Amino acid sequence: MTAKIAIIQMDIAFGKPEINRKIAAERIKEAANQGAELVLLPELWTTGYDLENFTTIAEDFHGPTHTLLSQLAQQYNLTIMGSSAEKNMEQFYNTLVVYNPQGKRILSYRKAHLFRLMNEEKFLQSGEEKGSFTFKETPVAGVICYDIRFPEWIRTHMIDGSRALFVVAEWPKPRVDHWRSLLISRAIENQCFVVACNRVGSDPNNTFGGHSMVIDPWGNVVAEAQEQEEILTADIDFSAVETIREQIPIFQDRRPDLYE
Repeated sequence: MTAKIAIIQMDIAFGKPEINRKIAAERIKEAANQGAELVLLPELWTTGYDLENFTTIAEDFHGPTHTLLSQLAQQYNLTIMGSSAEKNMEQFYNTLVVYNPQGKRILSYRKAHLFRLMNEEKFLQSGEEKGSFTFKETPVAGVICYDIRFPEWIRTHMIDGSRALFVVAEWPKPRVDHWRSLLISRAIENQCFVVACNRVGSDPNNTFGGHSMVIDPWGNVVAEAQEQEEILTADIDFSAVETIREQIPIFQDRRPDLYE
């Protein structure tokens, strides 16, 4: 099973959802015209880390961001992923959603690990559920940024047979070497594809590193963006995962009885 993936590496207008929705819609159209079957947007792509104003700019699942993603997914017959600010009653989350080509939301993954260096724990609630879903009849998973520093959380998604890990992020430029190393490590240790979208540009407190990536199950970098806005595309063949897992059967050789 093969798929064409498009990663939208974009700058984000701080705290301005309308502007970001317009830009993202244009980029999604471009990606669709390039034949993409799945489009990945960055973390908090509608607002950036304008956490102090989430009370006014965060949305529930009936908000304009979700209406737009559902419409675009149907219009272009593709799957769209990205995280945005979710408001649920009086609580707020950093939530990764996936819309399928029928415009149906098939995943709502709330970020499990909140990043203290950006004060997430002061404004957001952490999620409790996994980010597993199905793409083209293939089990895959999605997580958010800081989550990739927790290999046990990623492995929790992979032991059920997931073939790919999708990551959305706002990863700062000073630690972009960590970003690259962690993503490659997650691919190698789980023998899966890793498809990761980072933003570029700056907000009032940070400059972000870009380097969105597609990595194969051997840890080879298939495609990598630089530090400017661009649409990064790659074709991935999910059958490669099974081949590699048969060659080096780490999942059969695990000793979970020792992992306490």
